[in-house]
Amino acid sequence: MLKLGVPSKGRLQEDTISWFEKRGLILKRTGSEREYTGSISGVDGIELVLLSAGEIPQELAKGRIHLGVTGADLIYEKLPLHEKQIYIVEEMGFGFADLIIAVPNVWIDVNTLHDLDAVAAQFRSEHGFRLRIATKYHNLVRKGLRDFGVSDYQLVDSQGATEGTVANLTAEAIADITSSGATLKANHLKLLSDGVLLKSQASIFASRTADWSRLGSTMKGLCKKMDWKDLVL
Repeated sequence: MLKLGVPSKGRLQEDTISWFEKRGLILKRTGSEREYTGSISGVDGIELVLLSAGEIPQELAKGRIHLGVTGADLIYEKLPLHEKQIYIVEEMGFGFADLIIAVPNVWIDVNTLHDLDAVAAQFRSEHGFRLRIATKYHNLVRKGLRDFGVSDYQLVDSQGATEGTVANLTAEAIADITSSGATLKANHLKLLSDGVLLKSQASIFASRTADWSRLGSTMKGLCKKMDWKDLVL
């Protein structure tokens, strides 16, 4: 059976189900709301696997599911070797979000990452420790800041309410996913003009490590239904 991993709840699950339904593949949750089971009709030989969006990258990397729907930000954050582990099949056109760097509004002279780099060096000199950036996207932020030459900082782990860390004095800046920017404004933060480190959206990914050897007929039917060319894994 070809295993398709989709988000187990929330708006991302609803949009995923709607996206596949428009293409003739019907995904249904079976059992109670607490049960992570489901069914698929439209193409024979596919098993629906309900997972959290954060679990899907690792399940793809380990080859336990063949296809998975999740955000590109989670793939690139959780799988440093993603080029060898997964393959992007299609961007789905929903779940848009940007990974951004934001600083307090009162930092009127800090508008770019170059400005942030200068302030970080001054901050360390004055306070005796590196400027703190709160985030849960450690790998992506390190890579993004390295690409811009920003080095004099430290990352502070934040698994929730990241925008509040500046007001709580546990960080001087944040790196987080945002879709509208409303939460930034509510917390008196501003996006740097070049502070978008990654533009993300929900996408379908294929595993390079899963066993595809007996799925020829299923994949042929799925590719036809989805209007995909044969996957190159």
